[in-house]
Amino acid sequence: MATPRILIAGAAGFLGSHLCDRFIAEGYHVIGMDNLLTGDLNNIEHLFKEKNFEYYHHDITKFVHVPGHLDYILHFASPASPIDYLLMPIQTLKVGSLGTHNLLGLAKEKKARILVASTSEVYGDPHVHPQTEEYWGNVNPVGPRGVYDEAKRFLEAITMAYHTYHQVETRIIRIFNTYGPRMRVNDGRVLPAFFSQAIRGEGLTVFGDGSQTRSFCYVDDLVDGIYRLLLSDYPQPMNIGNPSEITVMQFAHEVLALVDNPKAFIDYRPLPVDDPKQRQPDITKARTILGWEPKYNREEGMKLTYEYFKKAVPRN
Repeated sequence: MATPRILIAGAAGFLGSHLCDRFIAEGYHVIGMDNLLTGDLNNIEHLFKEKNFEYYHHDITKFVHVPGHLDYILHFASPASPIDYLLMPIQTLKVGSLGTHNLLGLAKEKKARILVASTSEVYGDPHVHPQTEEYWGNVNPVGPRGVYDEAKRFLEAITMAYHTYHQVETRIIRIFNTYGPRMRVNDGRVLPAFFSQAIRGEGLTVFGDGSQTRSFCYVDDLVDGIYRLLLSDYPQPMNIGNPSEITVMQFAHEVLALVDNPKAFIDYRPLPVDDPKQRQPDITKARTILGWEPKYNREEGMKLTYEYFKKAVPRN
């Protein structure tokens, strides 16, 4: 039986690199692709010695060619941090539109199944809580976050069009806040920002009064959900995330207690435009269709993540 071959776009990123690890461990031949706009080769350097891993330095907004057969494609190529997509709005829109189009075309040509990474941000600042897959969202298309939100909404639309009109086997995951080792220290999202600031003895940046909520999923749980969704028969969008909801202020205090740096403090800043007030996935579909739910509680996941950040961030 031939070794299954999978292309992972965004392979050098936080999630992409963990996916490379999982599929190598499952016996796949992994083709990693990244243009390193926000990815880091250090995340996949340990895989270069693997006979079942190869790497292509390529921008998927340009034509994508992979020699040989492909069984699966994972599209995880996109800036995902607000810092990144606010600095690179055009690239973010292009990878969500042109990049998705190119990979769907490749999937059609190779007769491969493709899973695309969407996001809870398609729900915008939600009027429905928790968010179910049937909720259409409350998104400002011309606000600063619109470049990311609308790129992902287009990604979903064109993926369903290829599924409907070209009979391409497609899967769509809506990812909620995820954390773990290999997150960039200066990523800008809540968890890496809080850990980095606490370790350096700086102010933990809390926007508004910190009453906005987030739901954090440990990376190993998310990767398992992605793996199960790819191998399932479900073509509609599916939420994968941890429904354990917490306010940003509560989370800041959890980080302060874990890091235990007396120099660190809470630094209040004005609330950014269109910042979501609530974020919690309804994972009923993942539970019933995939038999999936998160295994790591936040305390376990944060300890594992802190071990990584302790090495990555110099303590003040």
